[in-house]
Amino acid sequence: MLFIFCLFALPANSQVKQLRNAHAHNDYKHRHPLCDAMRCGFTSFEADVFLRRGKLIVAHLSPFLNYKTAEQLYFQPLYDSLVKNKGSVYASGTSPVILLIDIKSDADKTYAALKPLLEKYASMLTWAGDGIVHAGAVTVILSGHKPYAALQKESHRLAFIDQPLLNVAEPAKDSSVYALASCKYSSLISWKGKGDIDKAEENNLKALVALTHAQGKKVRLWASPENKEVWAMLLKNGVDLINTDELEELKEFLLNHP
Repeated sequence: MLFIFCLFALPANSQVKQLRNAHAHNDYKHRHPLCDAMRCGFTSFEADVFLRRGKLIVAHLSPFLNYKTAEQLYFQPLYDSLVKNKGSVYASGTSPVILLIDIKSDADKTYAALKPLLEKYASMLTWAGDGIVHAGAVTVILSGHKPYAALQKESHRLAFIDQPLLNVAEPAKDSSVYALASCKYSSLISWKGKGDIDKAEENNLKALVALTHAQGKKVRLWASPENKEVWAMLLKNGVDLINTDELEELKEFLLNHP
């Protein structure tokens, strides 16, 4: 099974340096989902999920020919790694990881199917109760079609929501529902890494990041240009998660970036 292969395919965890800024966009599209990103030390993984015939299928567009589930590719191997490393996903460090689930089917129906899975693996998950967040080894964040109302009603919550970054100034009824704020890179920044960045755009990004951090949330810009100049600018301005499909390239950049 794939998740068994994943654990044995990983190098000795003491050799892997955790990269707290590394987000594996559409992680499941790599040859070895989760495994390749973990070998690079990534601490955030993204999977598109569809609800089909009661199963949570991981796929980008059409799930009809895909039989790989969110549990097989992510929940079970993360839990197995946690057991192997006595409470940490990585033996080389105790930093928690993010599992970003991008819901592609109906928000409420998909979340209803996800809840039993969250409860099954609750011992490793970050959870919230009475407005207080209790950190776990894995934080599940929901994006795409977001079941905000369903999560808001829960007194014991095992998942969180990815908030639109451009809306962080708006007061939230329950701020503990959100753990991340994201938007498309081009919604804020037109610069692609050549020449000088527009200072007004950069200052706007910096202000949004500061406001989001003050609310206790991380920041991610998706669909950002894949080059070192843009990555360096994002880090300089406090963006927490660098979105990439190029695992090895981002790994080398982060390991060598001051």
